[in-house]
Amino acid sequence: MKLTTRFRYGTRAVLDLAIHAAERPVSLKDIAQRQGISRKYLETLFSTLQSSGIVRAVRGPRGGYRLTRKPEDISLRRLYEVLEGSGPLVDCTADPDICLRSASCVTQQVWEEMYNLCIGYLDSISIQELINRS
Repeated sequence: MKLTTRFRYGTRAVLDLAIHAAERPVSLKDIAQRQGISRKYLETLFSTLQSSGIVRAVRGPRGGYRLTRKPEDISLRRLYEVLEGSGPLVDCTADPDICLRSASCVTQQVWEEMYNLCIGYLDSISIQELINRS
């Protein structure tokens, strides 16, 4: 299993926002400088995060972004599903009819269990816990 840059950078950006947003809205320029992520890439990520309701834009000369929820209410699972989607690791675990071997496939169950364990772990970690670890 490999986590994409989109999820890893998105998590870092939301964590940065959570740490610094208490003072004022946080600009993408500031996040980009602190995290070493291009501003253009952050614009794409934050568009997705805003559409999903995780962040909101604040306009004006001192504008930027804020979280819409408390950090303890944002799980890594939520970020994963927003940034990566909620599909399974292997398509046949969601729709056994697409595979002729489903009825006798031993590995199909393993892939489904693996996905459930990973999602469960991501669900157990909040942005607040990452703040506490930093």
